[in-house]
Amino acid sequence: MGASSLMDIVFIGAGATLVMDIWAWTQARVLGIPSLNYALIGRWVVMMKKGQFVQQTIFSVEKVKGEQLLGWFLHYLIGIIFALVHLVVWGEAWIQSPSVVSALITGWVTLAFPLFIVQPCLGFGFAASKTQDPSKARLLSLLAHTAYGIGLYVSALVLAYAN
Repeated sequence: MGASSLMDIVFIGAGATLVMDIWAWTQARVLGIPSLNYALIGRWVVMMKKGQFVQQTIFSVEKVKGEQLLGWFLHYLIGIIFALVHLVVWGEAWIQSPSVVSALITGWVTLAFPLFIVQPCLGFGFAASKTQDPSKARLLSLLAHTAYGIGLYVSALVLAYAN
């Protein structure tokens, strides 16, 4: 994988994550549904460095300096890593001829990460089972990861058009 391929992966992953964030912003402004506070992800990672991988509830953990910036950095880094995995699975040729179906599949498969790793470790239970409205939380996660999949596709289209 050459330098241009790495730049393509960064572009596609960051672009897909940006589409996900635009969806979250729209959802918050239009529907009044707040998105995930990425500071919680930063706080969780800092706590992991202290050997605490699973929290009773992340809200009970004291705030950590720099958690917001760290959380947003990790959010975009994870989006880029998921784009890399997408290209490993579907092949680099996908960039020249992107498929919305494969992009959506990747978006939906990545849903396993928050449902079965992040949410339980933050104290929200498997698939948000310990939240006030688990069905709503699951639907919002599905919509967010659908937006990520659409973002993969749109970012690849932009890249293919630019080349």
